[in-house]
Amino acid sequence: MSRPGAPGAPSMEKPHSFGPSLKRLVRQLGAYRAAMTVILLAIVGSVALNAYTPRVLGDATNELFDGVIGSQLPAGVSKEQAVEGLRESGHGTFADMVSAMDVVPGQGIDFDAVGRILALVLGLYVAAALLGWLGAFVLNKVVIGTITGLRARIEEKVHRLPLKYYDASARGDLLSRVTNDLDNLSQSLQQTISQFLNSVLMVIAILIMMFSISPLLSLIAIATVPIAALATALIAKRSKPHFVGQWSSTGALNAQIEEAFTGHELVKAFGQGQAVESAFDDRNEKLYESSWRAQFISGIIMPTIMFLGNLNYVAVAVVGGLRVASGQLSLGEVQAFIQYSRQFTQPLTQIGSMFNLMQSGVASAERIFAVLDEEEEDPDLVDAQTPASDAGRIVFDDVSFRYVEDRPLIEHLSLTAESGDTIAIVGPTGAGKTTLVNLIMRFYELDEGAIWVDGVDASTMTRDDLRERTGMVLQDSWLFGGTIYDNIAYGDPTASRDEVIEAARTSHVDHFVRTLPDGYDTVLDDEGGGVSAGERQLITIARAFLAKPTILILDEATSSVDTRTELLIGKAMANLRADRTSFVIAHRLSTIRDADTIVVMEDGRIVEQGDHDELLAAKGAYFRLYNAQFTGPSETLDV
Repeated sequence: MSRPGAPGAPSMEKPHSFGPSLKRLVRQLGAYRAAMTVILLAIVGSVALNAYTPRVLGDATNELFDGVIGSQLPAGVSKEQAVEGLRESGHGTFADMVSAMDVVPGQGIDFDAVGRILALVLGLYVAAALLGWLGAFVLNKVVIGTITGLRARIEEKVHRLPLKYYDASARGDLLSRVTNDLDNLSQSLQQTISQFLNSVLMVIAILIMMFSISPLLSLIAIATVPIAALATALIAKRSKPHFVGQWSSTGALNAQIEEAFTGHELVKAFGQGQAVESAFDDRNEKLYESSWRAQFISGIIMPTIMFLGNLNYVAVAVVGGLRVASGQLSLGEVQAFIQYSRQFTQPLTQIGSMFNLMQSGVASAERIFAVLDEEEEDPDLVDAQTPASDAGRIVFDDVSFRYVEDRPLIEHLSLTAESGDTIAIVGPTGAGKTTLVNLIMRFYELDEGAIWVDGVDASTMTRDDLRERTGMVLQDSWLFGGTIYDNIAYGDPTASRDEVIEAARTSHVDHFVRTLPDGYDTVLDDEGGGVSAGERQLITIARAFLAKPTILILDEATSSVDTRTELLIGKAMANLRADRTSFVIAHRLSTIRDADTIVVMEDGRIVEQGDHDELLAAKGAYFRLYNAQFTGPSETLDV
């Protein structure tokens, strides 16, 4: 059965409310109030200048039209006389139009006046462009700063999340949230904030200019707005779940790809390539379905608004032409109004088209906020205690722990490890061996009881203090991209080169490193390419040696090395364990014969403890494990 959040598990994410998520996203910009004020003022200025320009162009049109009409009228008469003459000759409509114009009979076009108007228009356009550039420049700074802040918060958050969060989450999906979703949010903010403010302000400015020209035409122009708003709301409501599904599917697909790439050798070895491809195709198909539905549904918004805008344009042109003919409006005013009506639908169209970007960005923001809202580890105590000594005496005092509330794992376990002792922990898979040492590191908090470290309750120590005293080598070796030297020095960044090389010698790393062309400067990738699995494990052991821990935890640390290397590590560990307390989890019982105490666990309980000879003589659980490993596989059925 797939665990929640794992690749192959059904999506547990449900669409959240758009409004609260959007408000929270807006609050992220609160740290840039001054910059946002500059952006707002720049956009207001740019919009005001752009909104005023059509009116000025209308004056240029009037100058041209007045000149054309004036040249057709007889010179030497007044405008009133010319109008009266037109009426007497039966051209009443033309007379009404001339009466509303600023014409001089017999005078043609005043090109000087037209030139001055066009120069003003050019100046307005340049000023509007400069203000728009300023707003875009500052906005880019704000968005990048906001995303950088979110990225830093997530980075800090992942270090405060408890280990149980990572156990229940797919790594690929988490990576998708902190990479793909952040990038998508950045792109959405950059493309929507400026356009949204610009569009809203442009609508307001255009409405003011339109009503100043003709209230009747303005009412006709805005008649389609409620219809457009209703259509946009209905379409956006239907597309929102698909945008959430799109980014959830992206996270699941990334998780599956990351899993397949990490384990590609096993995929090939077990002939599961076709199954992996089938799983990929299934997730890819889900992503395709949610993506095209989200984009298609949200994409209907723009053509819908454009269709309504075209109907609006026809109505304005017809009514405006009639009012020019009747002399109630000038040709320049109607021209300006038609330009305003087209500009009026344009920002509405932009607002509609931005809904898909906005919803996509908010869907990504929800996934980011979900990580930021996860429950964190309990903070360290303000008055944290520190052991007076550094001997490494560990006491498990009636410890109980369970991963799931109704499924007991470790119940009322007590164990004492004296300073310098080596405690070997053995038992069948699922007995709680690794959980026991994880509790020492406070990767999980106890349900009951206490773990005492040199007389101090570990829960009252800071995690850093506790973990600085502890060295840990896991079954799965972890190396980062860098040189072999850097990977060993990770155990103690303050160590000198001689100390690093001495740790390498002690752990038998020095021998094989010197056979490499670049020696300690050999660069490894994050999977340790270039060295064998056993050599990778040796490097991690050298790292633990360098840290000089008081408490040493080896969780199947020799499982990836050959028998000869295992013997060499055993000799090195004997030196390392001097004056140190060691917990060794091992399935190879040959590696823990010389342990001071061997603890046998079953179902989260200690069923036996003693040294090797005592436990064999008791002929209990350890005796059965030993015989199963060294006598034959048939005995394993009795464990």
